[in-house]
Amino acid sequence: MTLAWTATEMMTVVSARALRSTDVCFVGIGLPSAACNLARLTHAPDITLIYESGTIATRPSVLPLSIGDGELCDTALTTVSVPEMFRYWLQGGRITVGFLPGAQIDRFANLNTTVIGPYDAPATRLPGSGGAPEIMTHCGEIFVTMKQSRRSFVQKLDFVTTFGHGEGGDHRARLGIRTKGPTRLITDLCVFEPDPETKEMTVTSIHPGVERAEISDATGWPVRFADTVAETAMPTELELATLRDLHTRTRQAHGVGG
Repeated sequence: MTLAWTATEMMTVVSARALRSTDVCFVGIGLPSAACNLARLTHAPDITLIYESGTIATRPSVLPLSIGDGELCDTALTTVSVPEMFRYWLQGGRITVGFLPGAQIDRFANLNTTVIGPYDAPATRLPGSGGAPEIMTHCGEIFVTMKQSRRSFVQKLDFVTTFGHGEGGDHRARLGIRTKGPTRLITDLCVFEPDPETKEMTVTSIHPGVERAEISDATGWPVRFADTVAETAMPTELELATLRDLHTRTRQAHGVGG
């Protein structure tokens, strides 16, 4: 039987597969939350999930609507203050993986979540940085999840909100940053990983049914493909059933999409 899935389901499954039971993960709302909980419910039952509100080792039965959702506190091992969570857990180097999105990304995985257009007279003012710069700097590694288009995958950011690999190469190390930074960029078309030397985001896996030309057409810089590019493994019946059940429970609990 051939399984059918959506682009968002593929992104979620691929993100979940990258997580391990030993990870301590800084979770975001939306797709990252779904991916982290999918991992917990399948191959990574001992993963430790931390949300920005200070909930530690939470095990929600439904996806939270926000970082302040009571479901997170109710199912957490403990809840700490936000300053403690950032200072002790994040800046203390205790979080192995963080998830980040962006409105714009460049080829070195720097992110913009501040403005579209000139800073002083923007076409669109975005939510801003939140804790993203600290997350990018202090988590052991970062998974970026974004749908791919020329509007968001740009040659030059309108504003650098969050420093990924900077100008490439050893830029992070030269600034004294000891963490890996973005190690995966997971999109609805493919997976990028940084080149070991240049740190330019390079396609290493293409999702089933996607052509290289589609990836190039949806990217605002000349796309590099690895010497060996894999085909992303299709979602399994278990992954899709678990994810869809999680979303169904969420809709029933909140009356909205999960």
